[in-house]
Amino acid sequence: MLTALNQDSQLINLLTQEVKKSDTFNCPGCGGQVRLKAGKIMRRHFAHVSLKACHYFHENESAQHLELKSSLYSWLQKESQVEMEAHLPELNQIADLLVDGKLALEVQCSPLSITRLQERTQSYHAKDYQVIWLLGRDLWLKDRLTSLQKQFLRFSQNMGFHLWELNLERKLLRLHYLIHEDWHGRVHYLTKSFPFFKGSLVAIFRQPYAKQSLSFFKGQLDQNLKMYIAKQLYYQTPLWMEKQRQAYEKGENLLTKSLDDFYPQIRPPQSNIGFAQIREDVELYQKNFFHYYEKQNNKQEQMVYPPVFYYGNLGD
Repeated sequence: MLTALNQDSQLINLLTQEVKKSDTFNCPGCGGQVRLKAGKIMRRHFAHVSLKACHYFHENESAQHLELKSSLYSWLQKESQVEMEAHLPELNQIADLLVDGKLALEVQCSPLSITRLQERTQSYHAKDYQVIWLLGRDLWLKDRLTSLQKQFLRFSQNMGFHLWELNLERKLLRLHYLIHEDWHGRVHYLTKSFPFFKGSLVAIFRQPYAKQSLSFFKGQLDQNLKMYIAKQLYYQTPLWMEKQRQAYEKGENLLTKSLDDFYPQIRPPQSNIGFAQIREDVELYQKNFFHYYEKQNNKQEQMVYPPVFYYGNLGD
C-alpha cells in the first residue's frame, strides 16, 4: 500500500508526502492498523498489522507491484487526474489507480482465481467503470494462453484480441495484439512496446480503438498436423478425444480428414466460459473469420488480419 489514513483521518500518499515512522496509520478500506515500512529492497510502503479483517487488500504487495503502481502514477500525473489506491465503496474494493474518475487500472503481478477476476471485473462494469488489467512478470504471455490469461483478454475491431503487460526491469508497457491460437494450442501475435513516461499513457490505452493502418502477419502452418492429431488420439489426450467425439456425432472421423479440412490452422482464442473483459459480441467476428478462409483456394498459407478486415472481405 502506498496510501493510508493518518491519525487525523487525512489520506497520506507516500509518493507525494513525507511522514514519520512513529505516526499512527490506518487502512482507507477496512480501517485496520497499518505500519510504515522502509527497507533497502522495497520502497516505503504501508502494510497491515493483520490482513485477516481486510476485504480490500488480500495479500502483502511485492516490490514489483509497488514499483509498477508508482511508475504509472508518475506517468499519469503529467496529463490526467489520477488517484492512487482509490477507495470505491460502491464496489467494496480499491482500484490500484483511478484515472479521471472512471478508468480503473489494475496491476496484477500474481495469479488469482478466475472467479475472483470475473467478480472484480463485473463489479467495475456494473457501475460503469472501465477497467484495464496490466500483467506483471509472472503472468506474461508465453507459448500458450492459460485459462486465466484468456480472462484478461480485451477485444477491438482494429487489433482483435489483445492484452497488456508491464516490464519493470526494462521500463516498458507492452501490448500483445492479434492474439490467435493454432491446433497445437500455441499462441501467435504481434507486439508493440511503449517506454515508460514517453507520450500520453491514456492515448496509448486508446490505441486498439483508434483509426490506424491495419496490421497483419503470416501464420506458420504445420504440414504434419494430421500426424500430430493422430498421436494425440492414440494417447487419448482429453482435448482431442472430445473433438473426436464431436466429429463422431456428425458422422465424421478426424483421422480420415484431409489437411485442408483443418484450415485455417491459426484461429481466434476460444473460451467455454466467455471472456471476462469483453462485453461486445465476438460471435459475428468469428463467423466472418471462418467464412473468409473457407472461400480461400490456397490453403497452403494463411495471412491473419484484424477483425474489421473480415467484415469487408467476405466474398459471395
